[in-house]
Amino acid sequence: MTGHSVLQLPVPPLEEWVRARTAHYDAGFVSTDPRFGHAHITALGPFDPDPSAEVLGRIAELVAATPPVRVRLADLAQFPNGIIHVVPDPDGPLRDLTARLVAAFPAWPPYGGEFDDVRPHLTVDAASEVVDLASTAVLLADVLPVEVVLDRLQLTWWESGACHVRQEWALGR
Repeated sequence: MTGHSVLQLPVPPLEEWVRARTAHYDAGFVSTDPRFGHAHITALGPFDPDPSAEVLGRIAELVAATPPVRVRLADLAQFPNGIIHVVPDPDGPLRDLTARLVAAFPAWPPYGGEFDDVRPHLTVDAASEVVDLASTAVLLADVLPVEVVLDRLQLTWWESGACHVRQEWALGR
C-alpha cells in the first residue's frame, strides 16, 4: 500500500492557497474530490488504512462529543525538518482532540510516534534554498490572518493520483 489514511480538520479559507502550493510541488496530490481538505490541521495520522465499522463508529462518537473549534491562523513557524506551517491559536482544543483519538486508537500514534510534542499546525510550505519563513510570509500576506471555525473531521486517503475523503463527520453532532 503506497498511500495512508489521515484524520484531519479541513480549513476552507486556506484551501485555494494550499491547493495551489500542493500543485506547485506535486500535482499528484491535488485531489479531484471537492470535499478533500488540502488545507487542513491533522488530528491523527497516519491512521488505520482499513478501518472497521466499529472503528468508524468510535470516531463518530468522539466527533459528536467534540464541539466545533474556533481558531485564529496568523503566525508562521518552521519545524526542524523544514516544514513551514501556520500555528492555530488557541491550540488546546486541537491537542485535546488528538489526545482523545490516541487514547481511543493507541495502535496509531501521531506521526508514527516520531515526535515527542505533537503540535497542531497547518502546513503551507517547505524550506529550501529559495523558500523560507520570510518568503512564505510574503506569499501569505493577503491570506493571513484568518479566523475559522473547524467544524468537520475527515478521514482522508493520501496517495498520489488518488487523494480523497473516505468519510466525514460534523463536529458536535
